[in-house]
Amino acid sequence: MFIYRQQGGRSLDKFIHSVKLDEDACIGCINCIKYCPTQAIRVHNGKAKITPEFCVDCGRCLRYCPHHAKIAIYDSIEEIRNYKYTVALPAPSLYTQFNNLTNVDIVLNALLSMGFDDVFEVSAAAELVSEASRAYISEHRDEAPFISTACPTIVRIIRVKYPTLIPRLLPLKPPVEVAAEIARKRAIEKTGLKSEDIGIFFISPCPSKVTYVKSPLGIEKSQIDKVLAIKEVYPILLEHMTHDESKLKPLAASGRIGIGWSNAGGESAGLITDNYLACDGIMSALRVLGDLEDEKFHGLKFVELNACNGGCVGGPLTVENPYVATAKSKKLHRYLPVAQTHASNFDDIDYHWNNFVEYEPVFRLGHSFRESLEMMGLIEELTEQLPGLDCGSCGAPTCRALAEDIVRGEATRTDCIYAFHEYINTLSKEISFLTRSLNLSCGNNDESVRILEDYTERLTTELDKKER
Repeated sequence: MFIYRQQGGRSLDKFIHSVKLDEDACIGCINCIKYCPTQAIRVHNGKAKITPEFCVDCGRCLRYCPHHAKIAIYDSIEEIRNYKYTVALPAPSLYTQFNNLTNVDIVLNALLSMGFDDVFEVSAAAELVSEASRAYISEHRDEAPFISTACPTIVRIIRVKYPTLIPRLLPLKPPVEVAAEIARKRAIEKTGLKSEDIGIFFISPCPSKVTYVKSPLGIEKSQIDKVLAIKEVYPILLEHMTHDESKLKPLAASGRIGIGWSNAGGESAGLITDNYLACDGIMSALRVLGDLEDEKFHGLKFVELNACNGGCVGGPLTVENPYVATAKSKKLHRYLPVAQTHASNFDDIDYHWNNFVEYEPVFRLGHSFRESLEMMGLIEELTEQLPGLDCGSCGAPTCRALAEDIVRGEATRTDCIYAFHEYINTLSKEISFLTRSLNLSCGNNDESVRILEDYTERLTTELDKKER
């Protein structure tokens, strides 16, 4: 199995992100902080702020920001002009976006019509990875359960939060990477062009896979050149789709197993085993990871975790409701064989990782174990002092998160509106006392006035801060 190397400190510069904040659109409504699974977002001075090292690019904030202040970064379809030869890699979830689709060749031919020179289905590569997974798990059955590495968000969460689970990651390339390698080799053989003249375009359901391409895990460099969003390609495809099957080139190369990867549980189904756990939705996935770390599961061979509800069909860059998309996927399965692509036809493909996945302790509080313990004690103490309402008014998602920010030096206790009111109340009582002392004093009027003015200034300053 792959080992992990522990790194010290918070590794801000090691993380590349595809989810960004549009400050102009943000009004500081605190809606996003409630839905971020890693508590990577804070709101200060009327604007949200994403802590880069905590963000796992799940894209959950994209769905829940009512002002569209969270945006996904991906490439433009216009990029195809920058290459002499282009290959489209459609994600299996792309097929689930269309109504009454019974033949995936309709979509594949539309991709050619809109400007691509060739296509290679990620679902076809998924069938290859399913075979490789079955073989690997069979050879290493004593090391089970293995955790799927198809979802980049899940892998990154494990990398930063669950280091003991890193050895359980299935060290195989995801289908999209395998598809890119095959597509590039095939294009070079077909055209005789140099690799840099060939553009491999993945059509993605989520920003997490954009991040994967820029900063892959398990391999040194991705074979994918550009990533397009399903929601951007979808309306263009509609214009080029024809349902006259007599005019279609036979391009489809995948069956139920490959296309099934678009849905939660689809990857597990391809392993042909009952000893698996499939979970979708990032909050549920976090609970499962915690239980795995506590060794609450026994007898499992495989754990499939999807950050998005419903699996990849629920990706933030899709257009269809994930539950409707799942229904469409099941309908499409009726017309497909079990599988069409087999590893025996691709002997030159290496499915295994060739690089370490390193533990990045970005959530560690201190630089040493002792310092971390001391800070944990302070956090517990502060949390007890806070109201425990988790209202979000302070700009942090929970009272405990605020306590952590205070201990890190990134917030103050008076950021809590209730603690602030308590502070103001204390100041008011002191002002009242000084006023009475001023009236009763015989020779200290000047000093009392000075102190009173100082307190008044402090009060005004604090109020101004809160108003801002």
